[in-house]
Amino acid sequence: MPSPDLPLDGWCDPAFTGVRDAFAHNFHEHGEVGANLCVRVGGRVVVDLWGGHRDAARSRPFEPDTLVNVFSVGKGLVALLAARLVGTGTLDVDVPVARLWPAFAAHGKDRVTVRDLLTHRAGLPAVRPRLPAGAMLDWEAMTTALADEVPWWEPGTAHGYHVNSFGFLVGEILRRLTGRSVGQLLRDEVAEPCDADVHLGLPEAAHGRVAEFLWPSDPPPEEEPVGLTDEQLMRHNAYYNPSGISGAGVVNSARWRRAEIPSTNTHATARGIAAVYNVLAAGGHRDGTRLVDPAALSAAISEQVVGEDRVLQRPTRFGLGFQLTQPERPLGPSPTAFGHFGAGGSVGFCDPQGDVAFGYAMNQIGARWRNPRNRALIDAVYDALGA
Repeated sequence: MPSPDLPLDGWCDPAFTGVRDAFAHNFHEHGEVGANLCVRVGGRVVVDLWGGHRDAARSRPFEPDTLVNVFSVGKGLVALLAARLVGTGTLDVDVPVARLWPAFAAHGKDRVTVRDLLTHRAGLPAVRPRLPAGAMLDWEAMTTALADEVPWWEPGTAHGYHVNSFGFLVGEILRRLTGRSVGQLLRDEVAEPCDADVHLGLPEAAHGRVAEFLWPSDPPPEEEPVGLTDEQLMRHNAYYNPSGISGAGVVNSARWRRAEIPSTNTHATARGIAAVYNVLAAGGHRDGTRLVDPAALSAAISEQVVGEDRVLQRPTRFGLGFQLTQPERPLGPSPTAFGHFGAGGSVGFCDPQGDVAFGYAMNQIGARWRNPRNRALIDAVYDALGA
């Protein structure tokens, strides 16, 4: 049982008490500081839990509406926005990027397609020239730098996780096609229809609900290390050019929360994440809410790339922006599951086969690859389902 000084609250269906136990276990055994968790099955909420604290001092309890920076969980939302535009006929993923964004053609990138951007095959996981600190907060600065970048490998020949650049690259296509920023699109086309507490470019009025994110104390490097090979520089810059692009040193600042960094600074509650994936679990529309054309969603979650990742140096598997379940990092036992993990442990996904939607948001950085906290929660859900 949780200790009396550790606030844990919420509700779960009696069949899912094992999930509550796993949630409490994460605090006692895996260093969880604060988190909220929401699971829906068949459209119905079966788990809605929150607990711990939203600050390093352990003075403010986590609430069901506590917002968390969920990092790459936002990539799944960007993928959804792209699929929406495909479904309306606004976007053709096989069109050259330069046709929509002429400056992108620089340095032989004229044949790179939107599909290449969505599948991490564009060869643009990082920028070579050192960018000034804070450049990630400036949309034009980042997109201009990426348009002028020389690919790190021949586009289309390999895939490598575009850790922080993915959102700027795909987001600029969305912006040029719609005239709206990614944050505006997310609010208008996803958050409001789903009544989902998910945000990109967080309004000042909501900053008081945000959990402090507990990050390692080491500051991000202001200068790149010397003597790196080109491959090493690519991997270093993917996370640290400009310094702070991954959130280190700035994640708890107001300017970070206000900015739109689609790969990295989406803020959400577990309820909000689960609300979006609840609709996707049903094929893109449920109970009068239609997020995406079913055929476009089906195409977006079909396997596009699989195998060794040039950036992460381990196997990854992607659809058109969505992470797909894989043996090395499963989203439960179902082969149909898709969504996106976030740095440190947050995750949003759904399993159309089982009609499961899952949202988990936490504020203590943890293992990026195989996080024991989210794995325990996912396993507990499927144990309850008898899978």
